[in-house]
Amino acid sequence: MTNTPGLRPEDRADFESVLRLALGLVDIRSAPLREPTVRTSASLYAQALAAAEEITAAASDEYRDYLAVRKAAERLKGLRSKRFPTVDGALWPALFMLTPLVAGAAAAVLLLIGYGLHLADAEPEFAASVTTAGRVLALTAVVTALVGLRPALRTAVRRRSDRGLDGQGPEGGDAVEGARKKWRQALLERGVLPYLRSHLPESLAP
Repeated sequence: MTNTPGLRPEDRADFESVLRLALGLVDIRSAPLREPTVRTSASLYAQALAAAEEITAAASDEYRDYLAVRKAAERLKGLRSKRFPTVDGALWPALFMLTPLVAGAAAAVLLLIGYGLHLADAEPEFAASVTTAGRVLALTAVVTALVGLRPALRTAVRRRSDRGLDGQGPEGGDAVEGARKKWRQALLERGVLPYLRSHLPESLAP
């Protein structure tokens, strides 16, 4: 036997929205006007709210699918936030951008000086040390540039993941919204409307 999922508190607003839509249909809305003894729309509304669990059970399959899709999307979002944590402040991104530039510029200057001294045959030891320092700074610029690519790639992946979760992919918002609409439609057709019509007098029931 398949368990029927109960109506979640966060989905109560959807249920009430579908209920108001059903009460706005012609046969439901006009019935109290045709016969004074018929329950008013407000009375029907209150009675249907009290029977929300019973009415929701008529669309239990669609509701179960909706809950499963929504849970999967929330799990993906949680995994994404754990895998790609955000970095507070702008200090580190600024350092990652500035360090390669400063190191590269300094390396170029030192290498020019060092090679110039080598060509002029002046101070060979000093020229060698300047050239070595320039090469070290050049290597530093390359390494820091490569390290700086990691946050940029991580940000790009996170944004792509965000688009997927917010509705650009089948596991994201489109799937959740599609399952929600399917449940609401089934709730209206198989749950709310039959319940309301069954509580109208037989002479007025469509």
